[in-house]
Amino acid sequence: MIIAIDGPAAAGKGTLARRLADHLGFAYLDTGMLYRAVGLKMLLEGHGMNDDEDAIDIARTLGPADLQVDGLRGDDAAQAASLVAAVPGVRDALLAFQRDFARRPPEGTAGAVLDGRDIGTVVCPDADLKLFITASTEVRAQRRVKELQERGLEAIYARVLRDMQERDARDSGRSVAPLEPATDAVVIDTSAMDADAAFAAALAEVDRRNAG
Repeated sequence: MIIAIDGPAAAGKGTLARRLADHLGFAYLDTGMLYRAVGLKMLLEGHGMNDDEDAIDIARTLGPADLQVDGLRGDDAAQAASLVAAVPGVRDALLAFQRDFARRPPEGTAGAVLDGRDIGTVVCPDADLKLFITASTEVRAQRRVKELQERGLEAIYARVLRDMQERDARDSGRSVAPLEPATDAVVIDTSAMDADAAFAAALAEVDRRNAG
């Protein structure tokens, strides 16, 4: 079984995807980390963020060590990820890795949960279940501020909100794989939900799909 989970930043899709995978005994892939790794490596190596060829080369040679670098969950990596994700060659380079993970999950698990921004529309259009997790921009900005502060990082709400609005516009407006729900995705708005309520709603959809 393949479960595709998409949605904007800080909507709760990562927490939900990991919890679903653990509960079901499925393999889990946070595809956003792949793009963050490419973007962060661009920054660390001093490449210009408009240098598409360098970004493509990095994506093609991305290795496990690149996914363990400090700073992957920081805002700089998030913004860089949004920029490199708009490069068609980068998406092509990472697409095969994601699809292979979904079709042949590691350790012989019975299924895979992938979360990202185009899993249900591009990476796994034939996924058994597609969920689109969203929340208002204001709620998502509040969550991101709390997350950063809990990690001991400075976070100013107005700045986080502005960055999130810019990223949303970039992700939704790009010509390649824009952020949008698949036509057959179940949309779950977590604005007024805690993590437990979101998990219950998602698990109900899994049960409904299995029963059908």
